[in-house]
Amino acid sequence: MASLRDIRKRIKSVKNTRQITKAMKMVAAAKLRKAQEAIVMARPYASTLDAMTSALMGRAEPGALSHPLLTAREVKKVEVLVLTSDRGLAGGFNANVNRRTLRFLAEAQKKYSQVHVTTIGRKGAEFLKGRGYTIRKEWTGLLGKVSYATIAEVAEELSGRFLSGEVDAVYVCFNEFLSAIAQRVAFDTLLPFEAPKGSAESGTKSDYKYEPDQQSVLDALIPKALNTKVYRAVLESVASEHGARMTAMENATKNAGEMIGKLTLFYNRTRQAAITKELMEIVSGAEALK
Repeated sequence: MASLRDIRKRIKSVKNTRQITKAMKMVAAAKLRKAQEAIVMARPYASTLDAMTSALMGRAEPGALSHPLLTAREVKKVEVLVLTSDRGLAGGFNANVNRRTLRFLAEAQKKYSQVHVTTIGRKGAEFLKGRGYTIRKEWTGLLGKVSYATIAEVAEELSGRFLSGEVDAVYVCFNEFLSAIAQRVAFDTLLPFEAPKGSAESGTKSDYKYEPDQQSVLDALIPKALNTKVYRAVLESVASEHGARMTAMENATKNAGEMIGKLTLFYNRTRQAAITKELMEIVSGAEALK
């Protein structure tokens, strides 16, 4: 049986752990608020960009407009962009994305001639490397302070590979932010770029004049829309990470409190049993001297 000293050490250790998890929860909550603000700020621009692209495609004559990033071709070579975090202690945040990616890779290797992986976040790269997969490109240091210009470099690098024919399709796997306590793994197609839905209805609305012409406007909109799509995915992933970590640390703090209660009760019972044993030994010794 554990000694009283061992139990006291264990209680102290759990109390220290509870202080750490409580502090980590507060830090995650503060970062989550900032991440949510970033998503809210990005949504109006993204929505307006989608509406403009949808309206432009809807008003044009069928087949009149085209763009290389919109061109679908036979898929033989694919690439997946995996978004995870750089740090752990976030519950199932990274594990969920990694499992979904593994499932895709297992299926893709049977269907396509080449399968490439690009990662943002250290946890995803480490997980896939540990299972024998080769990471074509690792983007590191992007999640501490998410910048649109930096994320645009990622999108432009992937679109360049698509345009050059190195890949025929590009996908992205990330955690979609629903709330502070709920995230959902999303697996979307980045390339070929899909025009926003509702373009057909847009053609019935007021007409516009485009300068210099519709094709030039579309050529400018599509790359920006792709960059924004990747940027939003990263923002969703970052917010999901902080929400998952806040929830995980809250649960860890609660579990530590329950463990402290159980250990304290065990300590008191063990101490009481030791005192009772000593009293019985004293009484027994006194009886033996009579």
